[in-house]
Amino acid sequence: MTELFDLSGKVAVVTGSTRGLGYAIAEALIAHGATVIVSSEDADDTAGAAAKLGGTGIVCNVADDAAIAALVENVTTRFGGIDILVSNAGIQGGPSADPLDMTIFDRVIRVNLRSMAVLTRHALPVMAGRDGASVILIASIAGLRGNARIDAYALAKAGVAQLARNLAVQWGPKGVRTNAIAPGLIATRFADGLLGDEAFMARRMQMTPLRRVGQPEEIAGAAVFLAAPAGGFVNGQVLVVDGGTVITDGS
Repeated sequence: MTELFDLSGKVAVVTGSTRGLGYAIAEALIAHGATVIVSSEDADDTAGAAAKLGGTGIVCNVADDAAIAALVENVTTRFGGIDILVSNAGIQGGPSADPLDMTIFDRVIRVNLRSMAVLTRHALPVMAGRDGASVILIASIAGLRGNARIDAYALAKAGVAQLARNLAVQWGPKGVRTNAIAPGLIATRFADGLLGDEAFMARRMQMTPLRRVGQPEEIAGAAVFLAAPAGGFVNGQVLVVDGGTVITDGS
């Protein structure tokens, strides 16, 4: 019987993997046997995380199309191809009096959505035909429901979910599965602003049946499932990992 979570011999690229969800995902993939390329735009952070994890670090600013192309070419040249692609790099944007400040809007869309389209455009031809090839895009529950405060981020993440569906249809016949993970509130530095907001946390915990914040390793576990033989017939789906937040009536 196939080992359902065995990733031995697989080459994985994880963007935004020097901290938070990306780091946890890279660590979990390595623990299950994959060779992992750790990547971020900061050279020191990339080198440090790669050394700590026992992976290979390659610097890439996902806001730069040429850097994305170079990342894929570099990995392909050095490792012979890509089996698992986790597109995780993203930003929040920043505070603004105008919820549709176009300077912030454009940057968030570029980093959180456009970069994933560019990355998959370059990586998918390399991945096609490889046994068990899997693309995992990190979305968010913000892209699954209406939001009053995080317009560009939510719009980008909704686009990520649709990108996963489109790529699943386009590349499934070539043997590449594409799925998205939509985390809820997870205990990372990325969420520090929310975690420190007592009023927000009281509302969120009331809206979360498990009554707690998620942990990075719980997202990493979902990524391992989607990358591994266990998830071999899962394609074009958005896997929500949020403790039940999006399904509750707040009771």
